[in-house]
Amino acid sequence: MLLFGCAKRLVKRLPISCQDEQRHVSAEVNVAMSQRFLLSFKGGRSTKSLPFFSFCCKLYSSRSCNEVLSNGVARRKKEIDFEHLFKSCTKIYILKCLHALLVVSGKAQSIFIGTRLGNLYAHLGDVSLSLKTFCVIENKDAYIWNSMISSYVRNGNFRESLNCLNEMLSTADVKPDFYTFPPVLKACGNILDGARIHCWASKLGLEWDVFVAASLVHMYCRFQSSTVAFKIFKNMPFRDMGCWNAMISGFCQNGNAIEALSLLNEMRLEGIKMDSVTIATVLPICGQLDDIVHGMLIHLYVIKHGLELDVFVSNALINMYARFGELRHAQKVFDDMIVRDLISWNSLIAAYEQNNVPEKALKYFHEMMVNEIQPDLLTIVSLASSTAQTKSFHCCRSIHGFILRRCWIQEDVIVCNAVVDMYAKLGFIHCSRKVFDEMLVKDVVSWNSMISGYAQNGLASEAIELYNMMKKCDDVAPNQGTWVSILPAYAHLGALREGMRTHGHVFRVALNLDVFVGTSLIDLYGKCGRLDDAMSLFYEVPRMITVPWNAIISCHGIHGNGRVSLKLFNDMLGEGVKPDHVTFLSLLSACSHSGLVDEGKRYFHMMEQEFGIKPVLKHYGCIVDMFARAGRLETAYRFIKSMPLQPDASVWGALLGACRIHGNVELGKLASDNLFEVDPENVGYYVVLSNIYANYGKWEGVNEVRSLARDRGLKKTPGWSSIEMNNKIEVFYTGNQSHPQCHEIYEELSILTAKMKTLGYTPDYTFVLQDVMDDEKEQILTSHSERLAIAYGILNTPHRSPLRIYKNLRVCGDCHNVTKLISKITEREIIVRDSNRFHHFKDGVCSCGDYW
Repeated sequence: MLLFGCAKRLVKRLPISCQDEQRHVSAEVNVAMSQRFLLSFKGGRSTKSLPFFSFCCKLYSSRSCNEVLSNGVARRKKEIDFEHLFKSCTKIYILKCLHALLVVSGKAQSIFIGTRLGNLYAHLGDVSLSLKTFCVIENKDAYIWNSMISSYVRNGNFRESLNCLNEMLSTADVKPDFYTFPPVLKACGNILDGARIHCWASKLGLEWDVFVAASLVHMYCRFQSSTVAFKIFKNMPFRDMGCWNAMISGFCQNGNAIEALSLLNEMRLEGIKMDSVTIATVLPICGQLDDIVHGMLIHLYVIKHGLELDVFVSNALINMYARFGELRHAQKVFDDMIVRDLISWNSLIAAYEQNNVPEKALKYFHEMMVNEIQPDLLTIVSLASSTAQTKSFHCCRSIHGFILRRCWIQEDVIVCNAVVDMYAKLGFIHCSRKVFDEMLVKDVVSWNSMISGYAQNGLASEAIELYNMMKKCDDVAPNQGTWVSILPAYAHLGALREGMRTHGHVFRVALNLDVFVGTSLIDLYGKCGRLDDAMSLFYEVPRMITVPWNAIISCHGIHGNGRVSLKLFNDMLGEGVKPDHVTFLSLLSACSHSGLVDEGKRYFHMMEQEFGIKPVLKHYGCIVDMFARAGRLETAYRFIKSMPLQPDASVWGALLGACRIHGNVELGKLASDNLFEVDPENVGYYVVLSNIYANYGKWEGVNEVRSLARDRGLKKTPGWSSIEMNNKIEVFYTGNQSHPQCHEIYEELSILTAKMKTLGYTPDYTFVLQDVMDDEKEQILTSHSERLAIAYGILNTPHRSPLRIYKNLRVCGDCHNVTKLISKITEREIIVRDSNRFHHFKDGVCSCGDYW
């Protein structure tokens, strides 16, 4: 009845005239035909349209439809205005009514009307009805075939559109024209389909039509065949603006930024002016090439030709300036916009989020809501990232609630991934895991976000466990993001064998030369003590950006090869790679580990004066650590007092650690007091201060610090060391008595200790932090975790084979001396990675030169 009422109202709005006697008879005959026609359509609503046929029949057969004028003269009403009816069809069921009316009126067989019906069905999303309309039309010409192909493409039925073209080609009396190929080229799912259609276009002499050629350029660029696309482009007898834009866009899609700019210059030399599409295509290239000058020249062109009012262009300018960190210019472009769409707001919010100004990003989100602009998925992703940067759990929960109220978290996996990542970056990994577990659909990004969250929060074992779960999912395949997330977890645990196995997977999928995956592999081998392998990988990956340079400089730094790090930095400058703040962080850390104080001071000043990089707290922390390690504690303290930034835990922690090494109790107490204010929950600082007191026998101070830690509910992190053997990682805790080979391990240590004493070894009891007798102190030193792991390795590996040990805390001085002697006695290389750096023990000497 709803369909009948709607159709009745539709017809009542129109002026209707009666036709002559024969017309009415014809209409009555067509009613039966139209009933059979509509019943042939499949669908729930078609039968509801049947009352409308009776209505149409009465409408056409009634003889009383003459209008009587005031003077008694009858006249015929006007015919039905089908043009108005077509414009009124905004729903499928209304269009079905019109279709029935056209069948009754005998107009449905017209090629023009039939094509229009088919196009309208396709526009309203019902391709099946469009196809039925197409099938009943006799004597189809190229126009109707093209319309059907376009209908399929518009609705995403790409395979059907290709099948339709094949059917058209098999019809001898109809041949494709230049309108046929542009839509069907969009439907190609692979380059073979595209090449086949290209052959047909060439055979029919349509290859050089401007629209067909532009579509061929688009198609080949889509399948990374920009060389073929450019050949077609160069051979075109005429090129319009769309062709130039297509080729420039194709170069951009294939990462050929230089070729794109070169083609742009060629276009301008031919006197063709850039339009809004050209500008929006070219501006991202300036970011890829780090060429802000070119971007600003294009901005001047925009202003000169009055294109700044184009929303599309302004949005591209905002994104371009954001890429260069020029937020002032991005803001001005936004402020000058007369009309702003959702993309404009998203671009500005993302600009502040990507440049670590979360407060402004949140401010403009609130302003966007005030202006009644509804956010979309991209808004939420930027918002979640900005919230994570604020480190505000309350704000994080508010964003989560905002998403839940709109039911977005159940509807879209992208939003879920953003929430998982947001909680992980804030350190609330349990909340992140809860959201992850409740996701109905998980894609590869979901797994990557959770794995990365565990790895970034120091939970490497959990990251590896989740990665193993991911590998069991048949519908998810690891990608670049997966490898970049899991390899640092293997590096953190020193799981070299598992890392090498993952390297094999990466090699099989041809991602080993990807700059980010390759850098993760460099980091893995470097942190697992395989510097030669790390260097080999470094020379294989692309080195046009800072990422691989930063990794290899850092690897040599933690191995104590400060001079090599400096040489690599100079090589980097020689290859034209501009350093960033991470580069200088790695460089200053390398200077600190190697005692290169003068060099460190020089590079610290170079960072700001020559490269315009403003130091952050981590850079200041490296300088403090460098001075303090070298024994210049007062210099380090004066440097802290002169800092333009408020010192954080990393700065005071560097000073406190050096005070323990050099035995400065007073300065250590001052540093710890500041640490307890800025980071009162870090138990490590209480332990270090306690150790300083214990080294000088100030047991009252030890008890006071330990009592303070207990009152705050803090527990000391237990020391452990691990060694990988037989595809298994064995972990030893200090004083471990539960290992199956416990008796053999302690017996081996007893034998080694006796041999060391013959070489002049004397236990250093200052590293025992308990007030006990000397014989008990020696037992405590002997049971340190790294010694247990070394003894286990000696018992279970061939003679003279190297050992790799990983320790979660700093190696104590006594264990450092012992390991040097063991390397000499056993003629082995022993590589120990502690929480600070690597130690390569060989022939009784350590690579750190006793400077750590």
